[in-house]
Amino acid sequence: MKQPPLKQPIRCFLLVLAAGLGVMLGVARCLEPDPRGFGTHRQLGLGPCAFAVMTGRPCPSCGMTTAVAHATRGRLDRAWNANPAGALLAVSSVPLIGWLILCSWKRRPIGFRTVEGPLLGLLLSIVVVSAAFWLMRILGGPVYLAPTGAAPVPGPVQLAPETRKEGL
Repeated sequence: MKQPPLKQPIRCFLLVLAAGLGVMLGVARCLEPDPRGFGTHRQLGLGPCAFAVMTGRPCPSCGMTTAVAHATRGRLDRAWNANPAGALLAVSSVPLIGWLILCSWKRRPIGFRTVEGPLLGLLLSIVVVSAAFWLMRILGGPVYLAPTGAAPVPGPVQLAPETRKEGL
């Protein structure tokens, strides 16, 4: 059964998604990965992770910007250590960008019956990987969220002084 061609709004969405992934990789390449494995997002003017500030534990996306920044430099080992879901996102983005552009150009989903299936599959994979590794981090032992420039040390969870919430 022949598939109907993709409509113009869907084709535009695919191009916008491809451009967004390209911008993500470009911005990540311009950032210097934080040696702690998290905190690279601070170079974008963003604050510390609210979840980490409130709980002293990393959130599922802690280290994701660092992972993508490492992956754009070809350091997949460091990307995986920073955040496996971020490494998966970065590595899958390059072929995904090509696929999105090709689907838009050809006006049909290439290799699949729909464009939704593979996109939702990839999104679900990233969410599952993120949740699984986050649970392993949480259950695996103490995590040290060090101030910028400090080396991680074993011990109980500690937040950098600028991220500690008074009264906790």
